[in-house]
Amino acid sequence: MDMKKKIYIVMVLVGLRSLSFAQEKVWTLDECMKYAVENSTKVKKALHTNDTYKAEQLSAFGSFLPSLTANVGAQLNYGRSIDPETNTYSNTSTFNNGYSISSSLPIFYGGRLINQWKLSKVNRLLGKQTVRQTEDELAINTMQAYIDVVFYQGTAKLAAEKLEESSRLLYKTKRQEELGLKGKADVAQIEAQVASDDYDLTHQENMYNTALLTLKEYMNYDAGLSLELDTTLTTQEYTFQPESTDAIFAYASENNPLAQQAALTLKNNKLQHLIAKGRLFPTISLSAGVSTNYFENLSSGAADPAAFKSQFKNNRGEYISLNISIPLFDGFENRTTIRRARNNMRIAAEQQTETLRQLQITIEKAVADRDGYLKEMIQMEKQVNANQLAYQLTLRKFEEGLMSSLDLQTSANQLIQSKVNLLQRRLLYIVKVRQVDYYKGGELVQK
Repeated sequence: MDMKKKIYIVMVLVGLRSLSFAQEKVWTLDECMKYAVENSTKVKKALHTNDTYKAEQLSAFGSFLPSLTANVGAQLNYGRSIDPETNTYSNTSTFNNGYSISSSLPIFYGGRLINQWKLSKVNRLLGKQTVRQTEDELAINTMQAYIDVVFYQGTAKLAAEKLEESSRLLYKTKRQEELGLKGKADVAQIEAQVASDDYDLTHQENMYNTALLTLKEYMNYDAGLSLELDTTLTTQEYTFQPESTDAIFAYASENNPLAQQAALTLKNNKLQHLIAKGRLFPTISLSAGVSTNYFENLSSGAADPAAFKSQFKNNRGEYISLNISIPLFDGFENRTTIRRARNNMRIAAEQQTETLRQLQITIEKAVADRDGYLKEMIQMEKQVNANQLAYQLTLRKFEEGLMSSLDLQTSANQLIQSKVNLLQRRLLYIVKVRQVDYYKGGELVQK
């Protein structure tokens, strides 16, 4: 085998191995959350909106600078027109070429310019908080969807184990019936249990598939691609951490994006109110300009026009003006605008109070749920152990003919239900731990 063929085979093997690794990728919770944030259309739209706020801030800064306008025009007249040289009407054909440049500088606009500049800065900050809130909300939804998938994956596994055990018990019971150790009623009862377990497995698998599609939707992930999740997060150990909800709320009320959005929205409306009131004040601006022109009489017999350079210099004129505009009456439009802005400001203040109240309740509930789920986990672990032991004893007595198949079914259902409850409490506890850490200033997506 020559060297080229060896190199080709090695490249193929490396490619196949890389493809195998790509297909076997196991997604962690943080990887799913990060992928969802990076590929979300909502986050991208919030980023584009924030970019608009950045442009508006530049525009507000430009309002303080003088405007500068240049004009160039050419006019060709036929028939009766005004002769610029004599300022009288005559039947001649003329050509007029004009040039001008003007500038205007705002001096006083009732405080509107400075307030618009402040408003643009507030909107820029509000845009950043909106992006952050959109990312956090998506991360939380993705985390909950991820937990749901892991939960239903676990319940499907428990249902499969129970079906397998019920099937083994059915086979054993049928053999005992053949030997005269069990009756047909016992066999029928176990068959019913197998059918019930088979249905439960199908139901849990359907719930798993639905939860997986929901997770892919939040992640903006191709629904046709496989997505294998890391389930080892259920093995993490946590300890009880008594904390003050007041201290957590005090931090969150200043730093959480929801609280900052409410505060910035209120500030935005206050500035809008000031801008509206500024419309009642006079405006003062300074203007200046320079203009010149070139004229030529196109009629036959007319004297040759002066040279372009000479006319351009001699026809030049300058002006400077101070303009004052005083609003007197506009049909109550300004009054209506001010009242609307004032009411929006009051609404924003009430909304901020409501947001902070909801934030405090959410924090208190998250801390209470976290501590409560931890206590329930400890109790459920004991209950699972007790139900496991009770099931083993019931199974042994059933095999010895001391217990009925109904007693065995009841014990098995209690065992599987306690395992499902334990799995649910563990996953809910993980969610609440992350949420509490988030309100304390931690990152939802951990590096």
